[in-house]
Amino acid sequence: MQTFECQNCGQLLYFENSHCERCGHTLGFLERTARLETLVPVGGNVWSPLGAPRASERYRFCANANVQVCNWLVDADGNANLCRACSLNQIIPDLRVFGNQDRWRKLESAKHRLVYSLLKLKLPLYSKAEDAWRGLAFEFLGDPNPRFREGPAVMTGHLNGIVTLNIAEADDAERERQRATMAEPYRTLLGHFRHEVGHYYWAQLVAPSQWVQPFRDLFGDERTDYEQALDTYYAGAAGPWQTQYVSAYASSHPWEDWAETWAHYLHIVDVLETAYAYGISIRPRAGRSADLTTRADFDAYRMSDFDALVQAWLPLTYAMNSINRSMGQPDLYPFVLASPVLDKLRFVHNVIRQSRSSKEAAV
Repeated sequence: MQTFECQNCGQLLYFENSHCERCGHTLGFLERTARLETLVPVGGNVWSPLGAPRASERYRFCANANVQVCNWLVDADGNANLCRACSLNQIIPDLRVFGNQDRWRKLESAKHRLVYSLLKLKLPLYSKAEDAWRGLAFEFLGDPNPRFREGPAVMTGHLNGIVTLNIAEADDAERERQRATMAEPYRTLLGHFRHEVGHYYWAQLVAPSQWVQPFRDLFGDERTDYEQALDTYYAGAAGPWQTQYVSAYASSHPWEDWAETWAHYLHIVDVLETAYAYGISIRPRAGRSADLTTRADFDAYRMSDFDALVQAWLPLTYAMNSINRSMGQPDLYPFVLASPVLDKLRFVHNVIRQSRSSKEAAV
């Protein structure tokens, strides 16, 4: 995530901010500029970016700003009431249930970060309303049982472009319980979104393309019985995975390997963009290996050289883990990228780069 600043007073801002804490100006995220804009009122709930010609720069807030779950802008003269991110919703949590508005806010915060990444990577992104066949949609559902549980009632997953998330994942204590129960080193809302949308993009970018056979050569044959593969995995019969996969779950089936690897790629480029935005460089005072030194001096979302991403990424993860340990916290990055995993990440990178090139060539 890039950094933002108030165009009025220079205060450092976060992606989710709706007001500047220093000068009080209203803020809104504008998809066209991919930044938080400092706004001035035009009248009638219409806003203009500070310093912009008001006649041509007129925006309203997404309708979901009324319930404090979105800070994105839409064209004041257009027909859309929802921003690009919120227009992907098909079902939202039942706001009559106590606590669900807060859970929805957490879900939207993670989903908006996901959409930011998809837009930065210039990936195809359609809602179901725009394209019923190729579109992407989200459904946020809660179990009828008042005690959260991830089970038959609501399963987090993807099917035919619809990503379903159990809103129990927005409850920090429940998500941690699930993480411990499933022996996962990492479980976050943003990780869920990145993983599930990976299934969607496999169907969009790999299945109908020349990438299918290279995918099978690297990840395995996705035509292997999926349900049986998951049964085998959950029965504990999957076997060792550390030398071939980014996570244990990735070993369950080629589709899950792809989704886990896809999510990991998004982790890498987004964190590297944050490091670039903050001017972070790593040069340890101990250790002689050049592999421990890095300077994130490029836009990871536009970087075509995969090796440059990895060379910047690994030293950064060593530093992040060391800082966390100094705070008595578990490793922020509890992963080891074996050589076969790097090959799979390179594959994801190449698929995304080709998609981006095709989109840019068509403009």
